[in-house]
Amino acid sequence: MMSLVGDTVLTLPSFLWNQRPFLQTHPWNNNEINNMLKEARSRPIRNLSHDVISAVQPHIHSWTKSYGMNFLQWYGLQPVLVIAEPELCKEILNNKDRIYTKQKPTVYGKKLLGDSVAMAEGEKWSKLRKLSNHAFHGDNLKSMIPDMIASSETMLEGWKKHEGKEMEVYEQFRLCTSEVISRTTFGSCYLEGKNIFDMLMKLSSVIVRNSHILRVPGISKVYKTSDEKESEKLEKGIRDSIIKIVKKRERETRISVNELVEECKTFYFAGQDTTNSLLVWTVFLLALHLDWQEEARKEVLQLFGKETPNPDGLAKLKTMSMIINESLRLYLPIISLIRKVDKEVRLGNLIVPANVELLVPNLALHHEPQFWGQDVKLFKPERFSEGVANATNNSIAAFLPFGMGPRTCVGFNFATIEAKIALSMILQRYSFTLSPYYVHSPFQIITVRPQHGLQIILHSL
Repeated sequence: MMSLVGDTVLTLPSFLWNQRPFLQTHPWNNNEINNMLKEARSRPIRNLSHDVISAVQPHIHSWTKSYGMNFLQWYGLQPVLVIAEPELCKEILNNKDRIYTKQKPTVYGKKLLGDSVAMAEGEKWSKLRKLSNHAFHGDNLKSMIPDMIASSETMLEGWKKHEGKEMEVYEQFRLCTSEVISRTTFGSCYLEGKNIFDMLMKLSSVIVRNSHILRVPGISKVYKTSDEKESEKLEKGIRDSIIKIVKKRERETRISVNELVEECKTFYFAGQDTTNSLLVWTVFLLALHLDWQEEARKEVLQLFGKETPNPDGLAKLKTMSMIINESLRLYLPIISLIRKVDKEVRLGNLIVPANVELLVPNLALHHEPQFWGQDVKLFKPERFSEGVANATNNSIAAFLPFGMGPRTCVGFNFATIEAKIALSMILQRYSFTLSPYYVHSPFQIITVRPQHGLQIILHSL
């Protein structure tokens, strides 16, 4: 790693040229990162601490302490500039001069997200983004609420047999959020989309297994690993399943079949996995902090009574919004954002050459005392009572649950509304406490999730 401090302008190409031995040693950052992740996953977090970054990004946690807010690390021979200063992160993500683009996906990542709105650039991205914005526009989003309610009802019906007992809820939320995507996308029940979700989960596991493994470019044309063969089979299966469902609906679309398949994969995976992560960690926090669970319940009962949630009431859930924001701060589903520099650019006091990757460690920003205070590791929803700016001491870019700028997550309203509906309906029916058998070990498979599931005790109201 290379520390980047002070006011001196550092031109990376000359630095790399003058430090050629550095190139030979630092490809081993991959092994370092792998070893640190394995060690972190082998031990639970003690005392149910919310020190999440040391568990899911131990290298970022360690290296920001040693090298400062901005430092250089290596992915093989690819320089990766980690930028953890909010104002620089804001500049990168707002991308006013269109210099900071999405990096090309890995071989495995391309099979998951392809050239969808999440990865596309230029005119293609503009077209897909407009279509996505339309799909998640206010009226369209409001029309999805009955499907979200129906899926939550189905989940809660199954909870009746667990009343007064221990229940693992991560899998419950995975099934519920999967059904929401199936219903809102195709009007189908969960069973019709189940095969797609199973394949996406397997493909995401393959991606994580290979995230820090270097492959010689072009070698896959000569020799394919078992993971490469499996990922190709999964990619084909996902594509065939989506096309089969689309043909049943026989809807006219404004994009090609290939584009439709890739958008569906993205919506299926990103829409389900991020909401699942948000739900499970919010329930974990409310099971730990019963005072906030009761405050949230009072608000829900005041707005809805025992009736199903409605759009007007959902917009008035101030306490729950604070809780969700604090959950997203502590247990952020997507923990880093990566861009690539298209041409040489000045970023703060750095001159960054073309083709350097930039990594915005948004989870690290969420856990930085400089922006959140010395109580940064505590669950305190009240810090959001007067908005994000006040919560972050006016460093708005220190809170990036859905990114920032033109590529802000298009489905963030969908995810938060779905979470509010599910949480409201749970709170109307149950109180819940953490099981004594729960092991606190957050880890990352694309999103942050509990390594051993989340076990709670249900208490019927």
